Amino acid sequence: MPTSPPTPHTGPPADPHHEPRRTDCPWCGGRRLRTRARATPPRRRGPGTCAVEQCRDCGHAFQNPRLTAEGLALRHLAFYASHLGDFAGRTLSPGAVRRRYLAVAHTVLALTEPESWLDVGTGHARFPETAREVFPYTSFDGLDPTPRVEQARRAGRVEEAHIGDLTNPRVLPRLRSRYDVVSVFHHLEHSPDPRAELRAALTALRPGGLLLLELPDPRSLFGTLLGRRWLPYGQPRHLHLLPLANLCAELEAQGCTILATDRRTPHIPYDLSAALSLSLAQAPPFLRRVLGPLVATASALDHMLAPLLRRTRFSNAYRVIARRGQPRSTSA
Repeated sequence: MPTSPPTPHTGPPADPHHEPRRTDCPWCGGRRLRTRARATPPRRRGPGTCAVEQCRDCGHAFQNPRLTAEGLALRHLAFYASHLGDFAGRTLSPGAVRRRYLAVAHTVLALTEPESWLDVGTGHARFPETAREVFPYTSFDGLDPTPRVEQARRAGRVEEAHIGDLTNPRVLPRLRSRYDVVSVFHHLEHSPDPRAELRAALTALRPGGLLLLELPDPRSLFGTLLGRRWLPYGQPRHLHLLPLANLCAELEAQGCTILATDRRTPHIPYDLSAALSLSLAQAPPFLRRVLGPLVATASALDHMLAPLLRRTRFSNAYRVIARRGQPRSTSA
């Protein structure tokens, strides 16, 4: 059953870079909130602190108060001005990324052989480039809010490039009911309105098409263990962290059938090394030089422990594959 709409934002803004703090959950409207983490900008650049709160009723975690568009842009600059931004781009080796993408493609191959596929938040379209090895006759398109997707089109990684957000009324009509598969990898957590993003993704699918989602898991015990130094909490880009049960319930409410869920293979081995990098980003320069080599040691430990951790509640991500239902008939 769909939840009742949340109440409006309340309270004065903490500073010009934040929206007013809300006193209810943006997912279910519950008012029993608890603070999970407070993160300061890397090297203390950028506006204020970034708090992550969680609803005690449904488990949804979200940035509160949420950064405005200007505040989010400034926090992006602070993030990439620190070496943590560099770390985020090299969590996995190119070979490991390729193997991960191939595994995802083979998972879809067991369910369907699509003619058309849209990758949302595709960036440089490395996933479509790799998945084409499994689906040589599939037409891959990419959508991304940055011009990177146009560069990917010129490089031949995607056939069509769409710049913007999936919910943009100038973008979505061109994509309506065009695709057999829509993939959304670690993108939904960046959306200001995850429900609207899900509806838009389903709109781009043909009836019976597959929606493939990967997200950080807010139930990961690393979130409790590392607190504000857990990477999904430490980045300003993550506006919402959705529990698996909430996402599945929402997809079913929108007429989908859940075909598969997976908390093991989507795990990304970065938790300890990212926490150390986040700590060093706020440390004095001499300490960063002395302790910097420890990040490589922590990364090696992340990878060594990954086969065990992905089988436990320390797994930090999950995957959902859902099939879009037939459109509902409307009465006159």
